[in-house]
Amino acid sequence: MLEDKIKNKKSGILLYGLTPPKQNTDEDKIKTIAHKQIARIENLGIDGLVLYDIQDESSRNNTPRPFPFTETLSPDIYNANYLSELKIPKIIYKSVGKYSAGELNNWINTNSKQIDFSVFVGSPSNKQVTNLSLSDAYKINKQANSPIRLGGVTIPERHYKKNDEHLRLFNKKEKGCGFFISQCVYNINNTKNFLSDYYYGAIENNLELQPIIFTLTPCGSVKTMAFMEWLGIDIPKWLKNDLKHSENILSNSIDICKNIAHELLEYCENKNIPIGFNIESVSIRKAEIEASIELLNDVKAMMNAHNHIISKELA
Repeated sequence: MLEDKIKNKKSGILLYGLTPPKQNTDEDKIKTIAHKQIARIENLGIDGLVLYDIQDESSRNNTPRPFPFTETLSPDIYNANYLSELKIPKIIYKSVGKYSAGELNNWINTNSKQIDFSVFVGSPSNKQVTNLSLSDAYKINKQANSPIRLGGVTIPERHYKKNDEHLRLFNKKEKGCGFFISQCVYNINNTKNFLSDYYYGAIENNLELQPIIFTLTPCGSVKTMAFMEWLGIDIPKWLKNDLKHSENILSNSIDICKNIAHELLEYCENKNIPIGFNIESVSIRKAEIEASIELLNDVKAMMNAHNHIISKELA
């Protein structure tokens, strides 16, 4: 289903995103974590699982990191060694800057039969010294004639600052990206401004719109919110104030995410922009993980109802 939706540029893609365990985690504990994740995910009815490749982003942010950075297991290794029994498509993130051209080429050739989808991620900042640029990584994948279907990252907040995010997507599409996954969305206006330029830019240049999968993340504490902001997620001042003074910040954040999903579905339906959602939890707290599942089920029901209405209108 995921390949069909991406290939045919359909709306309705639903993903769940998670981060592999920390690299220094005991082997038995890794197996326990994986077992719990498989049990949690296998009956969700999602199109795919996103596995993140975490990198240190302190080079683009001078303020102290709310949570200390710790290396995690490589997502492709975690998938191959611990999640293989989870029979759904996996989207493997790959931070390409820490590899040489030869190392990335070897990784592509080694994994081309094991990995169906990958999202290449560039350096978090131009201040950070890297071995390989994102553009070069795309070239290496193309030259390897890899069957891995590539996706790209999109950041609506970057559009607010530079006004060129839609051009980045068009460029990434030319380099092999067939879909895009956004950074977490909490500012609906930034996101709609980006979508508007993406839509009209495609019309003006006679380009096809690729599916955009918007990431939604429950927020269960003020510290989690601070971490989200540190990562570059823009939370409007009024919304931040409401969450800080909320009696139940987690429940309120779920409502906010649902409202964002609803508004994006309405906006994109009128323009036939293919979109979907990726639900994640940036926290390892049980309450926030459970909230992410609740949000996923609510968004799934919302998309199903939305598609049902559209089908009736077309009948």
